[in-house]
Amino acid sequence: MSEKIIIFHNPQCSKSRESLEILQNSSCEFEVVEYLKQPLKKSQLKKVIKLLRIRSQDLIRKSEEIYKSEFKGKDLTESEWLEAMIKFPKLIERPILIKGKKAIIGRPPSLVLELL
Repeated sequence: MSEKIIIFHNPQCSKSRESLEILQNSSCEFEVVEYLKQPLKKSQLKKVIKLLRIRSQDLIRKSEEIYKSEFKGKDLTESEWLEAMIKFPKLIERPILIKGKKAIIGRPPSLVLELL
């Protein structure tokens, strides 16, 4: 039996919907976490970033209005970026998929196939 995939999903995002559709059309088990409704705790976010092998600021969506108005051009610490994503979860790049000790950002959605 293979490990369940967790997808941190935003239904308003087309890439997130496409990634979810790939999962739905596969035979794998998965769990959907709508992170805007169920915000991540700091410890969860730190774990996700570690699994992705990136820095906090690399998980920031720079196209979001809140980024442009509040954070653009600022040099924040890892902890400050984490706090920003917790306060404004729309800043988190999506979708994020985790399977065991491997995590990816599903952009493009075809990257989801690496986890199947």
